Amino acid sequence: MNHSVAGAIAGLAGTVAMTAAMRAMFRALPEKDRYPLPPRLITDRVVGPTGVMDAMDEPERRDLTLALHYGYGAAAGALYPAVARRIGGPAALTGVGYGLAVWGASYLGWIPAMRILTPATRHPPARNSLMLAAHVVWGGVTGVTAAYLMGAGEERRSAAEPMEGARDHAPAVREPA
Repeated sequence: MNHSVAGAIAGLAGTVAMTAAMRAMFRALPEKDRYPLPPRLITDRVVGPTGVMDAMDEPERRDLTLALHYGYGAAAGALYPAVARRIGGPAALTGVGYGLAVWGASYLGWIPAMRILTPATRHPPARNSLMLAAHVVWGGVTGVTAAYLMGAGEERRSAAEPMEGARDHAPAVREPA
């Protein structure tokens, strides 16, 4: 599989996990910090001035926010394989590092530089913790998924054929007796 395509698919998978994590962690934020998260704020600030959002109801605005969020996750994921090849190391660790780098480049870099949001240094600590943790989730899932997809074309085996060494280990999950 083309590595950029594998990265984009992995970025989408990472964004699914990231979005679920963000929703769960959002509920745990202090009440004063429970205002819209960056994907929505960015959508409002970038698309809002075009007038497009004025013609939308709230569910359509949420859908647009998610579409842009998933698109950004896929685009960042498409770049991941090139970075991972240069760095090397375990996919999960490389992915987490990449996720944190995406957070830094975004929330300390281009987003404040374009005056879309203030830098993360000016946001509440609990919200920064949420966004950092969400990027750890995104990066870990993206890294592992990309490694799997990129390796899938190199090692073909049938579904019935066990992976090498699979019989040497006890199953991680046991079925009830």
